[in-house]
This record gives sequence, C-alpha cells and structure tokens, in this order.
Amino acid sequence: MGIRQELLFKIKSVDLEKVELPKKVSSYFGENTFSTETMQKYISGDTFNAFKRWMAEGATISLEQANEIANAMKEWAIAKGATYYTHWFQPMTGLTAEKHDSFVSIVGPGKVIEKFSGSKLIQGEPDASSFPSGGIRATFEARGYTAWDPSSPAFIIESKLGKTLCIPTIFISYHGEALDKKLPLLRSDEALSKAAIGLLQLFGHKDVKKVFSTCGPEQEYFLIDKNYYNLRQDLVMAGRTLVGAPSPKGQQLEDQYFGTIKERVINFMFDVAEEAYKLGIPVMTRHNEVAPHQYEFAPIFEESNIAADHNLLLMELMKKVALRHDLVCLLHEKPFAGINGSGKHLNWSLSDDKGNNLLDPGSTPEGNLQFLAILVAVLRAVYLHADLLRASIALAGNEHRLGANEAPPAIISVFLGDQLTKILNMLEKGVKTNVSKQDVMDLGIARLPRFNKDMTDRNRTSPFAFTGQKFEFRAVGSSQNISTPITIVNAIIAESLDFVADKIKKEVSAGKDFNTAVLQVVAQLIKETKDIRFEGNNYSEEWVKEAKKRALPNVAATYEALESLAKDKNIKLFEKYKVFSKEEIVARYHIWIHLYNLTLEIEANTLNEMVNASIVPAGLEYEELLSENLLRLTELKKIAGLKIEQAALTDLKEHLSDVISKIYYVRHNTKEMAKLLLKAKKVGDEERAELYFKELKPLMEHIRKHVDALEQVVSDEHWDLPKYREMLFVK
Repeated sequence: MGIRQELLFKIKSVDLEKVELPKKVSSYFGENTFSTETMQKYISGDTFNAFKRWMAEGATISLEQANEIANAMKEWAIAKGATYYTHWFQPMTGLTAEKHDSFVSIVGPGKVIEKFSGSKLIQGEPDASSFPSGGIRATFEARGYTAWDPSSPAFIIESKLGKTLCIPTIFISYHGEALDKKLPLLRSDEALSKAAIGLLQLFGHKDVKKVFSTCGPEQEYFLIDKNYYNLRQDLVMAGRTLVGAPSPKGQQLEDQYFGTIKERVINFMFDVAEEAYKLGIPVMTRHNEVAPHQYEFAPIFEESNIAADHNLLLMELMKKVALRHDLVCLLHEKPFAGINGSGKHLNWSLSDDKGNNLLDPGSTPEGNLQFLAILVAVLRAVYLHADLLRASIALAGNEHRLGANEAPPAIISVFLGDQLTKILNMLEKGVKTNVSKQDVMDLGIARLPRFNKDMTDRNRTSPFAFTGQKFEFRAVGSSQNISTPITIVNAIIAESLDFVADKIKKEVSAGKDFNTAVLQVVAQLIKETKDIRFEGNNYSEEWVKEAKKRALPNVAATYEALESLAKDKNIKLFEKYKVFSKEEIVARYHIWIHLYNLTLEIEANTLNEMVNASIVPAGLEYEELLSENLLRLTELKKIAGLKIEQAALTDLKEHLSDVISKIYYVRHNTKEMAKLLLKAKKVGDEERAELYFKELKPLMEHIRKHVDALEQVVSDEHWDLPKYREMLFVK
C-alpha cells in the first residue's frame, strides 16, 4: 500500500466539543477592536471630540491628545491580556507585515512598567528594508516608517499563549513615498470625496461634507485535508497544483453549488465566523461554491479602507482556523486545473456622510437625474481607463483564471441590465420610447422615467456589472489585497466625476437651464461610451470578435497589462489626483513585474523537482513492473509452453512502450524548461516576463499534459501524489 492510500484511512474530522447554546453574536461583536465607542469610554470628552473632528474634517489632534488615546489603547489592550503591540501594515508584497514591541519599559533595577506613548502610536520605524520598493529606496537604507491610520480601528489578535495589539498603519519611505497599499487607497478616497462633493453641490447638496467608497468583497476559497496538502509539494510551494489528472467527477453535475455544507466544513465556518465577529468583521453570508470543496464568505458593505483591512484579516483567519480543523485553506486563483478557480467579487459603491447611497436610483425624477450623471461618469471612467482596471487585477494567479469559462475575460466591459440599457438608449436618441417622439430635452424633468429599486439582473460573466445600487468588479483575484483595485476604481471615477461636473457647468454658463444641461451631458456620454457596454455572454467567442471590432483591449498577459501603469496619460492622472507620484507608480510596475517573474520561477523549479524526485521515479518503478511481467510471461510461454495469445503480449508491449514514451516526454520537456530558466537569467525583468508568458508557461503545461497522462496509468501503489479525486472529495 502506498503513502497516499495509507493516508486515506487516517483522514477524519477533528473531535470538537459540542456547543449547546452558542453566544449571541451581538454580545461579542467587535470585542477585540478599539472602536470609537470603546475609545469614548477611556478618554476625555474634549479629546474624543477632537478625534471625531480629525476623522470628519482633517483637523489633526495635539500630541497631548495622542498621548491620551495611546494610553487608553494600552490600558484597554492590557486589560484584554495583550503584552505586545505592533504597527500592522501592508507592504507591496500584497500580504500584511508586523514587528512586535513590548509595552514593557524599564524604570529601575529589576523593575518595569507598561508604557505606550502618543509618539509611538502615531509613528514607528520598523526598518523593513527588504520589502520591495521598486527603486524608491536602496536596501541598505533602512529608514522606513509606519504611521497610524486612525480611520481603521486597532484590534487584538489572539494566540494560544498570548495576545497582541495591532495598530493599522501606512508604510512610507524616509522621504514620504508610499511603500504600501493602504496610503494610495486613503489618497484615492480623498480625491473621490472632493470630486463627488463638487458634483453633488451642482445638484443642490451644499451640506455634504464627505463622500466615500464602500466595498463588500466576496471571498472564494478551497479547503483540502492537511495530510494531502503536506504531500503536495506544488501546493506547499506555489499554492496551486502544477500537475494532476482531472477527477472523473468534477463540477459537471453542479451538485456542490449552494448544496448542503459538510459538517467538517460547517464547523470550520462557525469557527471562522466567531473569530471574525470578535474583530468586528461583518461576515454575512457563507455557502458552497461551484467547484468541489470550494466555498465563499461575503461581508456587509463597509468603508473601503476598513473593508480592505477586514478582508486581509479574514484571509489570515481562514488560514489559521483551517489548521485547527486539520484542513488547509487555499486562496490561489486556480489551485486545481479543469474546475472553477476562485475570485474575489469586489462590490463597490458610493455613499455620503448623510447616509445616502449615490448609486441608488432613487424614487423621484430629481434623484434619477443625479443618479444618471454619476452612472455615466462611471461608464466614462471604465471606457477610458479599462487598461488601468485590467492592470489592477494583473498577477500570476489571476492569469490562469481570467477568461477560462468560469471568470470574466481579460476584456473589460460593463453590464447594466435591460431596464437601464433601455433608458440609456432612449436618452441617447432623445425620444421617449412608446410614449412620444418628442425630444427628451423638451419633456421636462418630471417626464423622466422612474426606476425600480432592483432594476437589474446579474450577469455572472461580466467583469464590471451594475447589480443594483452598486457595481461588482468580478475580475479581482481571490488572493489579492483589494486595496489596489479599489484605489484604481476610486481614482478613475474621481476624474470622471470632475469631468461631468465641468461639462454641466459649461453648458449652464452657455445659457442652458440646469436640467437640460445635465440631460445633454448624460446623452453625450451615453453615446461616447456605448462600446464599453455589453449585455451578453462574456465567455463566448462571439464577444471576443465583437470586442475587437469595438477596439476594446483584450490583454491576457500580466506583463502587458501592467505596462499601462507607466503610460504618461495614467501617470498624469495619478499625479493630478495625488494618488501616486510618478516614482510611486513606476516603482509598482517594476515590483509587480518582478513578483510575476519570481512566482513563475518558483513554480517552474518546484515542477522540476517534483518531476525528477517523485514523478519520474514512480513512473520508472511501474515501468520496471511492466517489464518484469512481460519478460516473465514471454519466458513462461517459451519454456513452460504457457498458452498466451499473441494479442495479449502485444497489448502488454504497447502499454509498456506507452509508459516509456510518457516518461521520456516528461523528462525531455523538463530539461528544456531548465534551459529556458537559465536563458531567462540573462535578460531584464520585462523581457523575462514576456519569455515566461510566451514560452515557459506553455512548456509547463506541456510537461503537465504528459505527467497527467502518466498518472492515469501508473498503479496507485506507486503514485504517491494525492490525486484530484481524493483532495476534492475527502469527507
């Protein structure tokens, strides 16, 4: 019996103590967060009001007030059992980072006290010189700083032996350049707020002080048994299977989707939810996804900055909690070939400080007009900056998933639904369908059509779909830090909102009344952006051809998609809205190209080792078994006169020849891959990325094809790598 088969008998659920009466979520939600409500209990009224003004108006608090908040945060955290604190930040690796410091301060021989000052709260110096900076700072320059982000609550992370206070922070260089993903997001929200307020004021909303983006990222993921994971070198090293024959049963029957959740998995989900609720993460929905052993968590909408922090925390929680259940949580976009990969549907909307959703069509004609102005601003943003949206989701993992008949293609388009499409078509033509042929401009605002609250169906194939009071950016990868996609969306829509506001003001200054001016601008932008709208099946070949006719970009390669970041027009946009400086965005281009190359190299080297240390030896053992069997039967026929039909011997010879050929092609192509990796070392990052996309990836797929064919004939006793049919259907 092989290692793999032995494992099958050992796999079982972790024994858990039954909870007879679970606690009410409301009784512990957010208990491990230093929320504004908690802060208010620990500090003076004056300091609390100053903090609130800081959040609402940007009026910075004093050092004395910062000291008071820091002391309050320390007292709260120590009362919770925390002994260390860390500035929790988001470097450009896409992950989170932390350096822990003790609250302890020496006050005399053998004496310490717990101390935490406002200066330590507001700023830290974690060194962190080895994080990628894209040339912004040299690795020998260690001065990287973290700075407190007071808009995102501090929180406590628990482990078995202790607790740590985590303070969300930005991460900047000595000269102030953003070295992280959080600071550009905060900048983009500032730019979006300013632009949106400018447009709203034209519609008479003079009292709006702040507008912000809100998000609800739906997180897809896979679970597999930890024992199988540990036997799969590719999953451990690369997060995805580099080889693996398809299971006879995959997702063909669609019996997994929204099906009954297995007890082992539901226990994991309950555990994750409890941990998430303690941290104030509003996990709302959980269910089975399409592929076997694939699932989803979805939260309630929050301000984008907090939503991004919470999503990163949720991903870490999922991985940590899975291990308690002897499971491993896979967040790679395509961990298993041949079945659906995982995305992170980024639901995005706009809200103001009065509690209004600006993408709500409203129930009055006046509201409709404002909604239409914002809607066409979004359409214009996507139409003009589809390249940036594509770049925001460009990473090696997502390259496997996009356009694979399961996820939106690399062509960026917008879905609006039948009702909105009809209304936009009507406004473009200037006629009221089925009512009159009069010019819409002459009908008056009261004649504008009213919208239903839920005005659109969903198009699961669309990368950027309006799904009722929000847009759903479905092309985001499951492993991604959502800060970058949100930053790009915020920035391009801020620019479009400004454009729409300027056009309306220009029309009004030319003598048109306000409503007519708005309708004229809306109608013009509907016409100009028509090519970005598509209501059909984005997976179809017909759409690829149609998109080409419309001159919409179809960029499959990550390295090509990332090139748009360094284009002059995009650099100017980012600089205008102070989201990225030229140095910051060019640095990100180089970092992400480099990370793409490193990811492919790790995968290729892992595949090379698996082939030579595991796959080929298993094949050779089976080849030897077949050879000995054929030789023995041939000798028995000749010496002992055993009656064996020649066709049976011919069949054995053909089977042996087939196995020998498969092993040869695996080895031959693996050698070619090793040569290609040596060749790649001699060229720069951009050329290397192109080489990897055009030559390395196809070569790896070719190796995989022959390995998978070998897996399907080699005996179970000799094949030690866990198979798809086991990993995806384990109890």
